[in-house]
Amino acid sequence: QVQLVESGGGLVQAGGSLRLSCAASGRTFGTYAIGWFRQAPGKEREFVAAISRAGGVTHYLDSAKGRFTISRDNAKNTLYLQMSSLKPEDTAVYYCAARQTGFTLVSPSDAGRYDSWGQGTQVTVSS
Repeated sequence: QVQLVESGGGLVQAGGSLRLSCAASGRTFGTYAIGWFRQAPGKEREFVAAISRAGGVTHYLDSAKGRFTISRDNAKNTLYLQMSSLKPEDTAVYYCAARQTGFTLVSPSDAGRYDSWGQGTQVTVSS
């Protein structure tokens, strides 16, 4: 089981940028597809972005397209989420999650299919 630790969250003004990182332990990081989810107080967990095991395929929440970029460095066992043009509605706790099931037959937004989760990092966007 891969262990995940998010970092990089913080307070930023609307229109600003943040870069989140998700560090993974273990020697099999490259065998996992990774996703980012977020959850705001009183709301359900929401899919944000995902990336395939080799990094060749990415998926995004519609509202994140053009603003967020997901990437991974398998040599460093690290996942990234570069966020720009942040909006107050982006405020949430952001979680990374991993699974060994690819995205061809199982939706990347299906939180129930992810096996491992990080502890989350808070992102707050002020107006």
